[in-house]
Amino acid sequence: MIVTTDHGPVRELRLNRPPVNALSPELIAALQDAVTRAPNEGARALVISGSPGRFSGGLDIPVLVNFDRAGMERLWEALYRLLLSLAASPIPIAAAITGHSPAGGAVLATYCDYRIQAEGEFRIGFNEVQVGIPMPPAILRCIARQVGPRQAERLCGAGVLILPEEARRIGLVDELVPPDRVVERAIEWANGMLALPPVAMAQTRKAVRADLVRLMEEGLATEGDLLLDNWFSEESQTTLRAVVERMKRK
Repeated sequence: MIVTTDHGPVRELRLNRPPVNALSPELIAALQDAVTRAPNEGARALVISGSPGRFSGGLDIPVLVNFDRAGMERLWEALYRLLLSLAASPIPIAAAITGHSPAGGAVLATYCDYRIQAEGEFRIGFNEVQVGIPMPPAILRCIARQVGPRQAERLCGAGVLILPEEARRIGLVDELVPPDRVVERAIEWANGMLALPPVAMAQTRKAVRADLVRLMEEGLATEGDLLLDNWFSEESQTTLRAVVERMKRK
């Protein structure tokens, strides 16, 4: 589910779970493993990419809607641990957002150091409420850290998906490039980071990202019951199952 390509000291981890790179337990585990192993295997920076036209479609709702409470407890913990691993990574990470990136796809990118998105009619954002999932508090706070409280309120409260130009304007992504240059530009950014004095860069990265790490550590420790209660609420289950039925008819 992860295609690994080394570009010199920069390792690309390409999500490879057709058709939309939806986040299943298996993909979350594979990405977690790849991110945590990379520094020990000599990688000095990471690029997380997707398939052409699609970075990640977010949580795999058709699969997860049938999980029991124990299964969802494992899923939420694994997702939070993955986000914590991204936040605390000792090496820089660029998100090469190769296309559409709703919900969990946008969340993954938010925890990377830098975000490069494909130009075009692609959508990105946090549409969790549209499918009946209250935005998890720790993730909401991390989004507010990225774009500011007002934009986080607007994006998450209404679950809107926006175009790349707006995403760049509000700081959700850092650069826009043609679709065929997204990965290339992410590698260039990573190499630019590696050209800096390494100790100064690493220590400063750790310091400026400490609040992001702390938010996810606190969320992992305190939010489990809330996430499960929200997921299994009558409103969420009704909305999620309606979404799955619409997906089946397409």
